[in-house]
Amino acid sequence: MADRTTDRTSERTSDEKPRLKEYEGEGITVTFEPRRCLHAAECVHGLPEVFDVSRRPWVLPDAAEPDRVAEVVRCCPSGALQYHHRAEDAVSEPPDSPTTVRRTHAGQLVIRGDLVVTGAYGDRHETRVMLCGCGASGNQPYCDHSGPCAEPDDEDVPEQR
Repeated sequence: MADRTTDRTSERTSDEKPRLKEYEGEGITVTFEPRRCLHAAECVHGLPEVFDVSRRPWVLPDAAEPDRVAEVVRCCPSGALQYHHRAEDAVSEPPDSPTTVRRTHAGQLVIRGDLVVTGAYGDRHETRVMLCGCGASGNQPYCDHSGPCAEPDDEDVPEQR
């Protein structure tokens, strides 16, 4: 089966739900919500044959084994990338247990687990999110790096001697 890309909604306006792109493969479907992407690049570094921003479509789920694609998608800290196995008996991404919450130096809350996040479009079931800690995000409650969290995270900067 050829990879198919579907744009579930039209371009975003203030009254519409966020745009979600779907990349369908034989054994796994990857979804991408561009507005939540914080460009951590875990996907492109983890599996460049599947995730390549220089081509269209930029996600080719069949370019690697479904379990490997799922493993790399789970590395996406913002939850912009998610997956669903296509087999009849397979479940979607299992949440981490126990739920974990970590605050970055810049103030974002990185949360992984069985989550319900309430935002402008109601409740959403999530397994991974990066929530705004400064209140400046235009995509509340999700971080969009529009406030102080756009500053480099000192935890990620190598120490200089």
